Amino acid sequence: MAGELLPATRRALLRRLALEQSGNRVPSIIAGLVRDGETIWVDSRGWVGDRRPDSDTQYRIGSITKTFVAVLVLRLRDEGLLSLSDRFGDHVPGTAVDDRQIWQLLAHNSGLSSEPAGQWWERTKGEAAGDFLAGVDSDQLRPEPQHVFHYSNTAFGLLGQLIERVRGKDFATVLHEEILEPLGMHRTTESPVPPYAPGLAVHPWADVLQPEPFEDAVAMAPAGQLWSTVDDMIRWLRFLAGETGEVLHPDTLDEMRKPASVDDGPQWTRGAGLGLQLARHNGRALVGHSGSMPGFLANMLAEPAESTGVIFLANTTAGANGALAVDLLEILAEHEPRIPPEWVPEGGVSEDLLELTGLWYWGPVPQLLRVLPDGMLDLSAWQGPGRQSRFRPDGPDNWIGLDGYHRGERLRVVRATDGSVTHLDLNTFVFTRRPYDPSAPVPGGTLPWE
Repeated sequence: MAGELLPATRRALLRRLALEQSGNRVPSIIAGLVRDGETIWVDSRGWVGDRRPDSDTQYRIGSITKTFVAVLVLRLRDEGLLSLSDRFGDHVPGTAVDDRQIWQLLAHNSGLSSEPAGQWWERTKGEAAGDFLAGVDSDQLRPEPQHVFHYSNTAFGLLGQLIERVRGKDFATVLHEEILEPLGMHRTTESPVPPYAPGLAVHPWADVLQPEPFEDAVAMAPAGQLWSTVDDMIRWLRFLAGETGEVLHPDTLDEMRKPASVDDGPQWTRGAGLGLQLARHNGRALVGHSGSMPGFLANMLAEPAESTGVIFLANTTAGANGALAVDLLEILAEHEPRIPPEWVPEGGVSEDLLELTGLWYWGPVPQLLRVLPDGMLDLSAWQGPGRQSRFRPDGPDNWIGLDGYHRGERLRVVRATDGSVTHLDLNTFVFTRRPYDPSAPVPGGTLPWE
């Protein structure tokens, strides 16, 4: 384990973990922290049989499985095999969501029921694909508008069928070939492989353990089947923080981390991206997913801006609080705030690019254009609040907006016949070097004094 923490930090983290385990009567729990791609802390409380759980002990991760499903769907999109705006029925016909778009299932706003038809799926033997799909009928649709967030396990069972239909392989094979093997996550499996923690429940009124069942969910496996370890989950946290390797383009991951629906109003603190749970806490943007299956609770959160993440795994049906993950991140930030890397001059910026920097005017409003270290442009208000967007190059004198108000819009550098820059055209908005430049096509000058 690299990047050793100070003893006081480790003690504070252990104390918070110990409070969770003892106060909520958790049979065993293990947690880990990652920063800048390195595991900086792992500790555990309780017992798995006659041994302490360690970073190689498997626990069931429940709905964290959904994050893998989402990545597989986005890989299909990136390969041109489908579009997120495709109707689900274009690929898997015959269900009540034939007319829903794929992205709606990913973002939990398809209108589907939270649970599939039939018996309590988490505790009974799963159905084969045909029976599962036949059960997704009109009774599985809920009356609220489709654009309203409503968490749906059923939707991810359907997305698993989508992956199988498009790839022509079973979900588990696709998962191993396209994610787990490339990332070296060899201890993430569909069924438990020793050493693993048993699923347990604690009697509410006595210190008595009760075993919980494990059944193969079959068609519903993509909603919550996987088992994993702290080591493997830390690799997945690094992925969510941006270390995607060859599995997914970073721009696609960024797309997945954008809010697609929220569940608590305009000043939202919780929401959903494409297969990812999003949270805001004390000004921090967090992304990840929680997990719950009979006998197990889990939570993972990454903070991409700080290249930091946390995971905890517990073998209890109830008790371990999701706030534990946030608290561990808070303790780390308080005791050992991340030290940013040293600034060094980049160099290598062309004169043509430097020529674009500085103040531009949108009518009377000054805007500042800067070159970022990665070669992109940043356009923002010179002072105070205002629109801000980054732009990536898209051919000579053309740029595409990456975020903010101008996401996806084209910024065009307009030049005179001698090659000098006359103005910027941002999706018809004209930016000039002085307010209301009379030589610009729009706005074209000011009223004369009388």
